[in-house]
Amino acid sequence: MTTPHHVETMLADDWPPESWQDVTVLLAVSGGADSVALLRAISAIKTAGAGRLWAAHLNHRLRSEQSDADEAFTVDLCRQLNVPCEVGYADIRATDAGQLNGLEEAARDARYGFLQKAAECLGARYVATAHTADDQAETILHRIVRGTGIAGLAGMSRIRRLSPAVTLIRPMLRLHRNELLEYLDHLGQPYRSDASNDDVRFTRNRIRHELLPQLADRFNPAVADALLRLGTLAGQLQCVVDSLVEDLFEKCVTVENRNAVRIDTAVLAGSPRYVVRELLIAVWRRQSWPMQAMGFAQWDLLGEMIFTLTESKQTFPGNVSAEVGHGRLLFQRRPLAASQ
Repeated sequence: MTTPHHVETMLADDWPPESWQDVTVLLAVSGGADSVALLRAISAIKTAGAGRLWAAHLNHRLRSEQSDADEAFTVDLCRQLNVPCEVGYADIRATDAGQLNGLEEAARDARYGFLQKAAECLGARYVATAHTADDQAETILHRIVRGTGIAGLAGMSRIRRLSPAVTLIRPMLRLHRNELLEYLDHLGQPYRSDASNDDVRFTRNRIRHELLPQLADRFNPAVADALLRLGTLAGQLQCVVDSLVEDLFEKCVTVENRNAVRIDTAVLAGSPRYVVRELLIAVWRRQSWPMQAMGFAQWDLLGEMIFTLTESKQTFPGNVSAEVGHGRLLFQRRPLAASQ
């Protein structure tokens, strides 16, 4: 009997097949090294169960013939492995405002939207992506450079809900890119290379090819591992904060409807300001109010309104008004059309 490769062993340890082999799993496969390694390793460790494996490939049409070649390669590989492949298409340039980083965000949004829709159509319980430890270190550093809080320092979550029926999982966050390349070499498995991943006009690529190597060369050769440890500690701390927030939420937050929330500010007396800010973020998130324009200054202003004990009223992005008075903070959101 052939001894499993250590990539397969680590993947099976981190995401035991017994927990998913009886449900449908959708694998995000671009054709690149990381996702091809995910496809090969998951196919290898799934040896039982009634569940099915599917692959999903989104052709962004950003590199014309090369994008089509990625699609053809992925479809053919899936055929060889007897894994059905769902293919989608997106015209990213039509949705991009012209900025390169905007292009990155548009491509990411299109990819996750496609994966969620495909999973729901196929009845998949999980969507698995091929993010690695290197991706995690880059994400944490990117967030530090851009500005972030404790939750952001934790990096990408291993598991998050895409919809009530579909969960996203990143099962390879403990594996490094060089391990996956060695695994593919061991298998004799080819993969596709995307030249845009070397384009340092993109922020993420500059971090990967310029900033991280410079930090490793000039300051700490193990900077990636240091970032990963920081992410782990931040994630553990955030779990503690989330528990405090959940307790406060139950004690002082009343959700009247999707556009109105009331907070009993007296309950928050003596609570750390950071925890109060996290409570406010939790309210926004649970109400599905727009969060993109809510930065540190906005969250801090909201917290200040709670602690100053004077009546005041402010309007925040998303047309959400916050009014403090009589021992409570009242949020009311009006549809944008109603204010025009």
